[in-house]
Amino acid sequence: MLNLVIDRGNTRIKAGLFQDGLLVQQYTCPDFPALGKELAGVTLQNAIMSSVSQESAELVQHIPVSGQRILFHAQTPVPVHNNYGTPHTLGVDRLAAAVGAQYLFKDHHCLIIDAGTCITYDLLEANGTFQGGSISPGITMRYQAVHSFTGKLPLLEGYELLPRPGKTTAEAIKGGILYGAVAEAEGMIQHYERQYKPLTVILCGGDARFFESTVKARIFVIPELVLIGLNRILEYNV
Repeated sequence: MLNLVIDRGNTRIKAGLFQDGLLVQQYTCPDFPALGKELAGVTLQNAIMSSVSQESAELVQHIPVSGQRILFHAQTPVPVHNNYGTPHTLGVDRLAAAVGAQYLFKDHHCLIIDAGTCITYDLLEANGTFQGGSISPGITMRYQAVHSFTGKLPLLEGYELLPRPGKTTAEAIKGGILYGAVAEAEGMIQHYERQYKPLTVILCGGDARFFESTVKARIFVIPELVLIGLNRILEYNV
């Protein structure tokens, strides 16, 4: 039988099926009806969901499993020590990613960069203590902010690094956003490398591939890190 883990983010639903601790199938869906169609006929044992949505407590109860259903929240026991000052405000995806990092890189200092709607930088110490980190706007959010908070700047998108300096307004916007995000990530890595040696840097999230190709640092790209962490939390509780 299979365990189901669901990460409901700001823009999409990511889910995975685990068997004996191994991820055997992944799904990316726009909503729960679409995920339900993908899971039609699958026999599930246990399930866990992390979500940014308030109605997920009801949704998780409708997942057909033979065992337990868990809605991951601040009070859910986890196999790391959470040293965050306000654990009730901590995004559960950030904590799940830290649990995934601890599972994959036990006894390592880890900097976890989740490049999605926002870019989060979180530190997990080698002793298994989650220390928190930083949150900044993601690349799409930066494009939207430049457009929304000005009178004439256009709404752009894209990940192509153009030559500097930018010779047009569009090139200047793209250069500022993309090179700025890369410089931010490299600066964060350098900051933590000065304090924690050796440091393992792990990258996940929808924009992970962009940073993988541009950031000058040794990085492990693990897109399924949050799912792995959620499955570890599920196993820890079941």
